Amino acid sequence: MENTFNFEQTRPYNDSEVPEAIRSILHDNFFPLVVNYLQPNANMEVIKEQLSAIKTVNEFQETVMHKAIRSVVEKTSEGVTFEGFQHIDNKKRHIFIANHRDIVLDAAILDILLSENNIDPCQITFGSNLMKGNLVINIGKLNKMFRIVRGGNIRDFYKNSLEVSAYMRHVIKDEDESVWIAQRNGRTKDGNDKTELGVLKMFALSSDKKFVDNLDELSITPISISYEYEPCDFLKTAELYISRLQKYIKGENEDLNSILTGIKQYKGKIHLAVSEPITREELMQCDLKEKNDKYTELGRIIDERIRKYHKVYKTNYIAWDILNHSNQYQNHYSEKEKSDFIEYMKNGLTKLEIEADYSELEQIFLRLYANGVIE
Repeated sequence: MENTFNFEQTRPYNDSEVPEAIRSILHDNFFPLVVNYLQPNANMEVIKEQLSAIKTVNEFQETVMHKAIRSVVEKTSEGVTFEGFQHIDNKKRHIFIANHRDIVLDAAILDILLSENNIDPCQITFGSNLMKGNLVINIGKLNKMFRIVRGGNIRDFYKNSLEVSAYMRHVIKDEDESVWIAQRNGRTKDGNDKTELGVLKMFALSSDKKFVDNLDELSITPISISYEYEPCDFLKTAELYISRLQKYIKGENEDLNSILTGIKQYKGKIHLAVSEPITREELMQCDLKEKNDKYTELGRIIDERIRKYHKVYKTNYIAWDILNHSNQYQNHYSEKEKSDFIEYMKNGLTKLEIEADYSELEQIFLRLYANGVIE
């Protein structure tokens, strides 16, 4: 299939655009606030000198983003564990398809772990709904984030999907880089990680090759990230509650609030696992089915991989037992840990600024955690 896109509105920055982007960041009114959060005692003039010296995207990732994400992890978690990086062949490129729990950290944590395991970093999808404000846009595009357009009518949706598909294939085949994309449009709000078939169909749009050859050259590799304390758990609970009653409409700065909440909130333990890539043989098994069923079967395999490597924490077991009025998993936590979690839940839910039935909020919150338990 001939590529008719120039990707100027999609791609991240290239090296020639770095100095101007850095200047824009340094003059942004929100920049000192970000620095103060990440490094409260930092000398702002020294920070500005260090940033001004950066000339390439790779330098920005290594000297700014890596340190920033490590700082966030150290401040707000008990650390990150990981597994499965032996499944990544650094001589070939992959589409990393991942469950999505936090707007920024899911992919950012993967990137720092890739670097620390001597594997090339990947490009990252960046929803157009998040591209608000020059600071966010500049930092995102300097961090190899590329745009996916959200919304629009059916014709626009198809055109935008075709462009993203073409761009991802271009990155893998021509730019020799891997790509991270979420398994669904938006974060999982209820703890039930499930791949949207539209995402998988979008992968195939940019090639005329048959199903197996088309997808095999993308080396689809599932990734699972697990947080002991779900990022934005109370915000997600409120959204799900309101969505039951009416169409949910995001506030003007809601995405930015979710980004900041996800970064600042305590996360407990974090685990990231890279699964085995989808094999050609597995794609051939999917290809035995009817057209739509091919993608359903592929989605099932990806979901199984993500669930297989998902880490189950004490918070998940506690929520499951409370929700089901059971003691089935009591060996996985202490009574104090259970009472602490209940107190954490009550404090967070009572602070939500919505009129709601508390017992229903509690059920939604508990399901968010309980769905992490695989029976």
